Amino acid sequence: MTVSFGWGPVEARVLAPAAACVVVVDVLSFTTTVGVAVERGTAVLPYRRRDATAAAYAREKGAVLAVGRREADEAHPWTLSPAALRAAPAPDRLLLPSPNGSTLAAEAASGGALVVAASLRNHSAVARRLTDRGYGTAARPLAVIASGERWPDGSLRPALEDLLGAGAVLAALGGPHTRMTPEATAAATLWAATEDPVAALHGCDSGRELYEYGFPQDVAVAAEIDGSTVVPVLVDGAFQEAR
Repeated sequence: MTVSFGWGPVEARVLAPAAACVVVVDVLSFTTTVGVAVERGTAVLPYRRRDATAAAYAREKGAVLAVGRREADEAHPWTLSPAALRAAPAPDRLLLPSPNGSTLAAEAASGGALVVAASLRNHSAVARRLTDRGYGTAARPLAVIASGERWPDGSLRPALEDLLGAGAVLAALGGPHTRMTPEATAAATLWAATEDPVAALHGCDSGRELYEYGFPQDVAVAAEIDGSTVVPVLVDGAFQEAR
């Protein structure tokens, strides 16, 4: 198995054409939310923008639109919050706007590779499936891409939670027959050396931001390490459970 690691949508676009599979990681909160929704039977359509076009696209695709965390109400409880989605009725199809995670997924899909959503909740399940299916030859490697966040000018801000999530996948993929790039090895090593990843998730910048916004429960859901065996795969524009 041959595996590389990178950051953000630009690197996803660069690596995807040569890859057999691209694993996207956005722990707080896109890929965690995708996992929670898919394990409840919902197909998740990623969408890059949070604007008026999202509602029109949701109607076109017959999907419920996820709104901002603070816009949710009793009549429309679907948001990017994994905790809120867990408590809400499960729609058949959900349009999930996310400038980071959805953009990453779209760029990963642009090269024709299989796209898988991974988080700390399902990293072992993702690694098992990819290993069992024989992905990651020298000619068509695996690429694990951490989403990161954005600075106000739009540039990439590396995020610890995504580095840990990617490192968890990479560490689970490791073995005597796995060839990793130095970047992938470094990410896997960080995961292995992190004594308390749950505390790191709650204490990192993105975790503290969610606490400040009033959504600590989203960090708690994201910290359910290996709590899910569902592997969401992007098929026909929607994440659904791998068959």
